[in-house]
Amino acid sequence: MLRVTRLTDYATVVLTVLAARPGAVLSAADLAERAGLETPTVSKLLKPLAQAGLVEGFRGAHGGYRLSRPAAAISLIEIVEAMEGPLAMTECSLDGDQCGISHQCGVRANWRRINDVVAEALRGVSLAQMLDGAPAPSHSPTGARRIAARLATTST
Repeated sequence: MLRVTRLTDYATVVLTVLAARPGAVLSAADLAERAGLETPTVSKLLKPLAQAGLVEGFRGAHGGYRLSRPAAAISLIEIVEAMEGPLAMTECSLDGDQCGISHQCGVRANWRRINDVVAEALRGVSLAQMLDGAPAPSHSPTGARRIAARLATTST
């Protein structure tokens, strides 16, 4: 099963708390309380979010964090990549040199195509849409059809 990590999920929740209060500066403790998370967890999330330029921090007695730009200008792919690094469905989706069979692999191009579709879907959903609960817009090219897909998992 493909899924984002718990920390990435929590990061999205924390960012929606900030998005609900545009311009407000909230401390890690305030964010934790409003998000229903522990303060150490929120503090851990804020560092990579700040490094990625999604939030900005302020020091001092009235310090805290706020979104670095409007929620509508922050896409889900930015959040995922801030927390997990570049999106890659498989090793070869990111760097084909990491795979020992890349010279004879017949599925690499398809995995890269799937990776691009997932990345585009994440780019198409903004933090503001996550806050509103608005459904993501459908970005199907003309003539494209939706296909149901199920990825198999194996246990070793």
